[in-house]
Order: sequence, then C-alpha cells, then structure tokens
Amino acid sequence: WLGLEPDGEERQSARLAKYETAFEALKAAGRVYPAYETAQELDLKRKIQLGRGLPPIYDRAALALSDAERAAKEAEGIAPHWRFRLDHDEPITWDDGVRGAQKFAPAQLSDPVIRRADGSWLYMLPSAVDDIDMGVTHVLRGEDHVSNTAVQIQMFTALYAAGFVAAKSAAKRHPDFAHEALLVGREGKLSKRLGSLGCDAFRERGIEPEAVIALLARLGTSQPVEPIADRAALLDSFDLSTFGRAPAKFDDAELERINTAIVHQLDFADVADRLPAGMDEAGWHAIRPNLATVAEAGEWWRLVTGPIEQPTFSDEDRAYLAEAADALSWGDNPWHALTNALKETTGRKGKALFLPLRQALTGMDHGPDMAELLPLIGEGEAKGRLRCGAA
Repeated sequence: WLGLEPDGEERQSARLAKYETAFEALKAAGRVYPAYETAQELDLKRKIQLGRGLPPIYDRAALALSDAERAAKEAEGIAPHWRFRLDHDEPITWDDGVRGAQKFAPAQLSDPVIRRADGSWLYMLPSAVDDIDMGVTHVLRGEDHVSNTAVQIQMFTALYAAGFVAAKSAAKRHPDFAHEALLVGREGKLSKRLGSLGCDAFRERGIEPEAVIALLARLGTSQPVEPIADRAALLDSFDLSTFGRAPAKFDDAELERINTAIVHQLDFADVADRLPAGMDEAGWHAIRPNLATVAEAGEWWRLVTGPIEQPTFSDEDRAYLAEAADALSWGDNPWHALTNALKETTGRKGKALFLPLRQALTGMDHGPDMAELLPLIGEGEAKGRLRCGAA
C-alpha cells in the first residue's frame, strides 16, 4: 500500500551454511564458547546482581569450566548455548550518523548468546554475516540497538581476523551506523495497544500513503513536515545530519493535516476509481477543497445528486427563494448571474444574500464553492430545489 518495494529479497533459511562457516571460524579463533546455564539460573544471577546494585552483566562462569565439567554436563543431557566472547582490551568506538562519536567499554557488556541450545541462531551473528556478504554500507535503526551495534562491531572485526572473509581496508570493516531517536506519541511513549499506528488502520481512516511517507520522511529531523507527494523530492532532501537526538513525536493531528493537504493536490486521474459513480473531473474539482479524505467525496457528491434535506425557512426567506427560482437563468456562470441579479432586486448582501440560497440548493450552511457546484446540480434540479424551499 505504501509503495515501498524492496530491491530484492533474501531468506536467512537459505543461508544457514554461511552462518555455520562463520561460527566455526570464530570457534577456532576462540571467540565463541559454550555455556550451560538454564534460563532460570541466568534469571537468578540477574536478580542477585540487581539486588546488589550491579549491572546485570553475564559473569563468564562458563569460561571457568574444565573440559571434564563440560563433558559431565553434556553427559547429563544439557546441551550448551553459545556466546560470543567480547575482547575487553580495547574500547569499541564508531562515528554514529545521528549520535556522533560513540564509545563503549566491552567489559560493561554481556557476551551475547548467538546460538541456542537447539542449534538455531539468534539475531547477532547472522546479521553481521549478512552485512558482510551482501556488502551492506549503511545500517539505520533505533537508538535502542546502540549496544547491539557495539557488540556487532567486534563481531565484524573478529570475522575478518578469523579469515571468514578476505580483509577489506582496515578502516572500513563494518557498515556505517546511525541510530535514530525512538518514536513517541504526543503524550509520551507509544503503545502497541493503541492499535492505531498500522498501515491497515491508516488505510481504513482514508489516509493517503503519500501522507504517511511525507510525515515519516521528516519526522525527527530539523526539516519541516510538508505535504510533499513527490517521493523523489523527499529522497533528495534526506540528510542524516538533520536528525536530532530528542524523541521524534508522532502526532495524529499532524498526519491528518498533511493528508488533507495532499488530498487537495490530487488530480482527478489519481482518484477516479475511488469516486462515486457519475462524478466527473468538474465534480472532483468542485468538492476537493472540502475533503479531508477521498472517501468523503460520496457525502459531498450527494449535494449534487440528491436527495437533500432543507431547513425550515422564514416567510421572508421563502419569498426570497421564490424570486430566486424565477431569476435563475443558465449561462457561463449561473451562480454569479443569480446573486448579482438578486442583490440588485432585493438589496440583500452578505449572509442574507448567499446563505438561504446555499441552504435551499444543498441543505447545508457551508460547503463547496457554489459557482462550481451549481452547474453540476443543473438548471432544472436547481429551480426545483429553490421552489421547494419557497413552498
């Protein structure tokens, strides 16, 4: 629906042999090790550390096991999970595209589990292998992944050192990373329970895909959010240096404002298949300024096709409408001709001149430009509505 088509598709299930090769290379280099703690044991360790006011960092107890102890555990049927061994000797640094210079002390990070006891892979290692193998140059993600990036940078270095892939230039052994601020709502953190931020929900509300793209392209940047339907223009203006560190605020009202402005830009050809039967280009141009969504076109088109419900008019206004029915003549601009004639003969002006006519012709106090709408209603129908209001 958004029109964001991928350039290609890769399935990790078809790349398992590559992950196995990378794993064995790291294993031979001493950068992965088996660990045997159960989930309950790890949870207890975390609770004890937190209770002592310490960060919940894995204590590397598995590294202290002897070969005999490991063999005993496996003899008991305890299959190990596997952790990547971080190098604690050097800080991890990179220049982040949004956050600037980043520095992590590896000793303050847990050695991440990269493979489960059943042999299946977690995110970390396959992601690094894929980035290397596919030549990924830039990775943009949320700031909640910053510590993951620190770990993966060491993985890239370890994979090159282990000979998994031929070394590139020493200065470019991992993609450029940029971590964007997380998205929040107008009143704070977004909740998935709200259920209003999916494409299906937007579509049901009549939001145009161009409006979603226009908002997301500028959200969290110093650039103004504008109703730009031209995606090439949005791409040309994309600049990581404009992204800020403050949380990006998603405002539903702003999306609706952008959507309304984009609807007002849409040509008839863009929406013809979504309009009510019988509405032509003239009809679209007449009602378009009054629309917040294309779906509203049906309600406004009913002013042309009828039936309409007129208000109760005063005796004075009924006489005025009877005079209007007699004065209505058809030409290039029947609305202006009618109102100019009535202004001369009745002395009415402003609201007194225009409102009873609009109410009789459309049943509403406001709406599309009557100069465009009246020709669509047609002479016979318009005279009939004016006489009905006068009755």
